[in-house]
Amino acid sequence: MNPGLIEDWTLVGRDLDLLGQKPGPTRLGFALLLKFFEIEARFPSGPDEFDPAAVAYVSEQVGVPAEGLGSYMWTGRTIERHRSDIRSVFGFREFTSADEARLAGWLAERVCPSEVRESALVQALLARCRQERIEPPGRVGRIVGAGRALFEQRLCADVVKVLGQDGAAGLEALVADGAAGSLLSVLKADPGPAGLESLLAEVEKLSAAQGLDLPSGLFVGVSEKVVSAWRARAARMYPSDFQEAPRPVRLTLLAALNRTGFDGDIDYPEG
Repeated sequence: MNPGLIEDWTLVGRDLDLLGQKPGPTRLGFALLLKFFEIEARFPSGPDEFDPAAVAYVSEQVGVPAEGLGSYMWTGRTIERHRSDIRSVFGFREFTSADEARLAGWLAERVCPSEVRESALVQALLARCRQERIEPPGRVGRIVGAGRALFEQRLCADVVKVLGQDGAAGLEALVADGAAGSLLSVLKADPGPAGLESLLAEVEKLSAAQGLDLPSGLFVGVSEKVVSAWRARAARMYPSDFQEAPRPVRLTLLAALNRTGFDGDIDYPEG
C-alpha cells in the first residue's frame, strides 16, 4: 500500500472519537471529509475529488463499503453540520465577504507584483487562507480576478505619475504615428531568429526607446516577468487597440514596450 496513503488517510484516536456512532454512508462521508480537510485545509466540491484509493482505504477502517459514499448527501443540514464540526476541530472559520475584499487587496499588494500565472495566484490565496485558518471560498477565481484588477489599477496610476506630462506626451505620440515603419512598429517588431539581423533590430529598438528619454523607476517594485507580460500584451496590439484603451492602461502598455532597463526584481513576499 502507498505509504503516503497510510500517512494521510489513517484514522487516529481523535478521528474515531469524532466519528462516534455515525451510521453507514454518513460515517464514511464524514471520515473522508475530515481527512480531506486535514490535508487540503478545504472541503471537496464533491465525491469526485476523493482519490478512489483513499475512499477504499477509509471504507475499510470505518466498516462501510466504498459504494456507500454514493448515498452521502452533499447538500442539506447533515453535511453542513459535519463541515461546521470539522472547522471547529481544526480551528477554522467560514469565509466572509469582508475576507474577499481584504484578500483581494493582499494579492494586489503582495503577490501580483511578482507573479502573473493564474495557478500561482490561486495557490498563494489558498496558502494565505490556510495561514489565517479560514475555509477558502468556492469563488477563488473571482478573488484572484479582483486582486489582479486592483493591482493593475495601482500599477497604471503609478506609471502615469512617474511619467509626468512630458513622458506621457512622448508615448502618446507613438500611437498618433502608428503607420508601418513608425517608431511604434519598430518597437513591436519580432526580432526573429538569433543572428546579426536580429541583433541589429534589437539595437535599433534600444536606440529608439532611449530617444524617448522616459524617466527611470517606472516599474520599481514590479518583477521582470510582470513587465514582460505587459510588453507581450502591447506587442500584440494594433494602434487602434491602444487608442481604445483607457489612458492609464495605454500609457503603461507603451511604457512596458519601450522599457530598456530593469528597475529591479522582487522576491516573493512572506506573510
